[in-house]
Amino acid sequence: MKVLITGTSRGIGKAAAEYFIENGHTVTGIDRLEKSIESSLYSHYLCDIRNTDMLPDLSDIEILVNSAGTQNEDDIDTNLKALIAVTEKYAIQPKIKSVLNIGSACGHTGAEFPEYCASKGGVTAYTKNVAFRIAKYGATCNSIDPGGVITHLNDCVLNDPALWAKVMDETPLKRWAAPREIAEWIYFMTVTNRFCTGQNIIVDGGESINFHFIWKD
Repeated sequence: MKVLITGTSRGIGKAAAEYFIENGHTVTGIDRLEKSIESSLYSHYLCDIRNTDMLPDLSDIEILVNSAGTQNEDDIDTNLKALIAVTEKYAIQPKIKSVLNIGSACGHTGAEFPEYCASKGGVTAYTKNVAFRIAKYGATCNSIDPGGVITHLNDCVLNDPALWAKVMDETPLKRWAAPREIAEWIYFMTVTNRFCTGQNIIVDGGESINFHFIWKD
């Protein structure tokens, strides 16, 4: 498969690119950082996806993974507007087989920073819009909406034992996901899956189902 992934220099995007490469797929990455993957199956474009005029001309993309994202840094411009621009440029065409967006559990719960929540909530709705429009090609579009993932964006929590303990109190499985685990979900939803579409799948260790029921004894 001809795979395009944004945000491949680190985190979930890098893990996803490596997973596709391990399984023999040709991967093109777009990131505002220099490449961090060395493979004959990988090519890299140094580009900030917010600069839509600079997006490379690529044809016949079969799988698109929108993984590039940020937190408290022009979240709506990067996480939503740029994601839309990338998808419209590369995925709305007859060769497409699957689109996978990286959303967030907070797009369902609202339990994050305001602009970040808004950007990820937009991804939730846009995923359904794209699923409807590319169905005529026999293609699917879904989002994986993680809770906590062990990436650089979360270093301030990961490196603070007191905060980390509080986070674990809210996480039923008592751990966060590794980027590789999210990459496995991405691969399943884009390569193995051929029928599930327009869905926003929460992968958060049970955070969003946690509740504190208060009642009289």
